[in-house]
Amino acid sequence: MYSKLHPDWDPRAEAVLDDQIAGYDDMRKRCPVAHSEYLGWSLFRHADVVRVLHDHETFSNAASGFLSVPNGMDPPLHTGYRQIVDTYFAASYIDAFAPACRAIAQRLVQALPRAVELDFMAKFAQDFSLEIQSAFLGWPARLHEPLRLWIEKNRRATLARDRDAMAAIAFEFDAYIKEMLDIRREASDQAPDDITTRLLSDRVDGRLLTDDEIVSILRNWTVGELSTIASCVGILAHYLAANQPIQDLLRSDLSLLPGAIDEILRMHAPLIANRRVTTIPAEVGGKQLNAGERLTVMWASANRDEEVFGDPDEFRLDRDPALNLLYGAGVHVCPGAPLARLELTVVMEELLGNSKQLSIPPGTKALNAVYPASGFSVLPLRID
Repeated sequence: MYSKLHPDWDPRAEAVLDDQIAGYDDMRKRCPVAHSEYLGWSLFRHADVVRVLHDHETFSNAASGFLSVPNGMDPPLHTGYRQIVDTYFAASYIDAFAPACRAIAQRLVQALPRAVELDFMAKFAQDFSLEIQSAFLGWPARLHEPLRLWIEKNRRATLARDRDAMAAIAFEFDAYIKEMLDIRREASDQAPDDITTRLLSDRVDGRLLTDDEIVSILRNWTVGELSTIASCVGILAHYLAANQPIQDLLRSDLSLLPGAIDEILRMHAPLIANRRVTTIPAEVGGKQLNAGERLTVMWASANRDEEVFGDPDEFRLDRDPALNLLYGAGVHVCPGAPLARLELTVVMEELLGNSKQLSIPPGTKALNAVYPASGFSVLPLRID
């Protein structure tokens, strides 16, 4: 049994926050099912994580105190909402969005200063994620800066587990979205034909979605996309700048990018973790869990499990893609995976195709992002 007086680890210890990947690697070897007051039970092994992902009856996604559509739901309630969400990530939507995605990536890459040191996160990755998500959902450019600030406030409140602040921040986001819903209702037939407008006509169980349900869907997309896409772009650029042979390989054959992107993001996860809660007593990794226990599924560790991947830092394009948990698995597998793959492939094609070299300026050091974010908060790069 664990003890509140003697937790297995401290997820907010300075050493863990300074280098999350190394901290989780250590826990996977030392205590692969570990308890802390902050995260409850954390699962670090690939096998344990896969088991949880495929057993939603025992390990429920309904772990949030807020309405979370459909992320915080399980079947059968989850099913109808998930069918609505999946519609917007069908091939027809992704194909229709591809030209706009390409245009945004081209414009931002061409605007990058060359042959000088720059903070790639502030000067490119964050802007790309804001613009690409806003374009996909039909949101105006005036929301870019409020959303940038909102992401940072949400991250700080989540790290501190300040529930009052988290509620206030969620209310702030809700106000942005409800304003856009009101504008579209007032415009009636003249409303823009975008995803935000179309959600107003979607139905579940024979009724229209409520505003709160629409806001929750859009909040989940926004939190997931804005933070993780920026993290992904930074992780990919840093990896290629630090690994010249792989950068050269991909420059010589851009068709290798989709597999390379998934492999790089397996090594350095853009999304650290997700939550679950036990519905009945269960044994995981030799630990007995009671009903109602909080679990944290550690993607950033499971995708580096030596039992599955051997040397987790070895870059290989011949791995079995079914083992990569980058987009999850089971009924809650990420619905936005097709969109994310389009965005990341396009932006890396433009970045590599419109430059000669990505490099890390001598004497500089990237600053790692702090939980619950991943990747880098500051990333010095030079683009030639």
